[in-house]
Amino acid sequence: MATQQHPPPIVSLIKRPLLKVFFIAIACCVCYFLGSYSNHNSTISTIQPHPPKCFLSNASTPNLPSLVLDFEAHHILPLPPESSKNGGFFDFCPANFTHYCPCQDRSRAKQFKTTKFFHQERHCPGRHQALQCLVPRPNWYRRPFPWPESREYAWFSNVPFPKLSLYKKSQNWVRVEGDRLVFPGGGTSFPKGAKEYVDQIRRVVPLMSGNIRTALDVGCGVASFGASLMDYNILTMSIAPADLHEAQVQFALERGLPAMHGILSTYRLPYPSRSFDMAHCSRCLVPWTAYDGLYLMEIDRVLRPGGYWVLSGPPISWKSSYKGWETQAGELKQEQINLEDLVRRLCWKKIAERGPIAVWRKPTNHIHCTQKLKAWKSPRFCAETDADAGWYREMDPCITRLPKVTDIRKISGGVLAKWPKRLNTAPPRIEDGVDRRANVDTFYKDNKIWTKRISYYGSVLKSLGAGRYRNIMDMNADIGGFAAAIFNLPAWVMNVVPFDAQNNTLGIIYERGLIGTYMNWCEAFSTYPRTYDLIHAHGVFSMYIDKDFPRCDILDILFEMYRILRPEGAAIIRDHVDIIVKVKGITDRMRWKSKILHSEYGPFHPEKILFVDNSDI
Repeated sequence: MATQQHPPPIVSLIKRPLLKVFFIAIACCVCYFLGSYSNHNSTISTIQPHPPKCFLSNASTPNLPSLVLDFEAHHILPLPPESSKNGGFFDFCPANFTHYCPCQDRSRAKQFKTTKFFHQERHCPGRHQALQCLVPRPNWYRRPFPWPESREYAWFSNVPFPKLSLYKKSQNWVRVEGDRLVFPGGGTSFPKGAKEYVDQIRRVVPLMSGNIRTALDVGCGVASFGASLMDYNILTMSIAPADLHEAQVQFALERGLPAMHGILSTYRLPYPSRSFDMAHCSRCLVPWTAYDGLYLMEIDRVLRPGGYWVLSGPPISWKSSYKGWETQAGELKQEQINLEDLVRRLCWKKIAERGPIAVWRKPTNHIHCTQKLKAWKSPRFCAETDADAGWYREMDPCITRLPKVTDIRKISGGVLAKWPKRLNTAPPRIEDGVDRRANVDTFYKDNKIWTKRISYYGSVLKSLGAGRYRNIMDMNADIGGFAAAIFNLPAWVMNVVPFDAQNNTLGIIYERGLIGTYMNWCEAFSTYPRTYDLIHAHGVFSMYIDKDFPRCDILDILFEMYRILRPEGAAIIRDHVDIIVKVKGITDRMRWKSKILHSEYGPFHPEKILFVDNSDI
């Protein structure tokens, strides 16, 4: 039987793999050429000769005539976009807030007892009572005189308080001449001028030796004493309460002199122990022998071993002055006897009493004092272990212990270098390991870091290098590297260390020959509005955002910065990029002119800088 023949199967070309790939390739090419042709013109129009702006560094890029190939890595952190001004501008406060000091408000002070002048201590509004508006400038406000001209003159329209010029006319504190305030340099104990007065002190205290760099002036008036000490390279922290001597601290700051509200009342002064080489009181009306010598013991706490205390006014020179003081001679005589007994029990040594001035010196250690106190009933050594605590810490009538030494010739706490070498020499607190985070190596590295940073700041804020900013504040000063790096500028820096910072470094700052204070930035600073030309804030906002306890908002801190910054001033805010964006959104609503730039670490680093420059406003 024959086998049936079947026709061969017809193989579909589409089922052959090679042909299938071939047809797909042809289709893709056709689509590509069609798409390329249809979008030819639009493609050319979108070609950019430069990389996108978010990848630019702070340095300007030259205009290139043609497209260049870019082989740089683009996986970097870009600058954030400009923030939108949500909600519009913030409102200004009423005109009666022009010179408002939240923590020294006289209306609030009336709620507190007057015993020991407690009503003149810091009494800040509660968190929900803080200002939510911008403190306005006074009418006819003018840019302050530049330094050193500001030492002698200020615009009356900026500080429109004539009362002090009338009340202290015979003592030459300040005069009003036309539209200006003139500061002749007088004071309660030196109506002929502070220069002659300081010359008298110089005959007893070695002001030109380089060993005296930081001074404290209690009851400073308009800070003419501190102004005269600048001739000796001595930096003075001038303090006075907000009392009947209207706006004396504001006068001082308008002159370009370091000053802040402060009073010897209930709490310790906001400075660490062993801060000042010299303390001064010129008829400052402090009852030194009252309350078991409480206030003089506080001076002892902040005075360095071997430091000087200068006193003029009652009861010094009472024999020749009691009639002018309108006080009974017997009362003044007894007051001086009590004062001499108190300083003896503090183990101070009287150096001299010449004319209206008396000078004592604190011992360099407590070896002899320890032996003497065993025989006396009072005063006693303090049991307090943290002698540097100075933020809302009540004073105690006791002697603050000096660091122990084994040799009577040794200086407690170590020897400080003479000024100006002191500024960039590792302080004893670092050499002795008081600050566990800082050591000698990190100290010198920090100096180099801030030298680099200041150079970068000056390239952005041209007015910085030109010496336009006189009163400068560093809101989170660490060990004072920022202030040390601008030492050659005609400026001074208020170095602020938050009281709850991880490391209490304010003592290190003072040992470098700089000045500063403790602070809680959830409260207002102890100063008047418009008193600082430049504010530097490094990590301040991230510090307060990360707190576990109830904290203030970024807005609260920025409102306070607005209050104390002069209208034509500047601010440098460096922090994490996320925080900088939030801050930028708020400063735009405050009418500040600002821009975000990379830090000196470049575009790869998450830390960014917000530069605020209102110089042309």
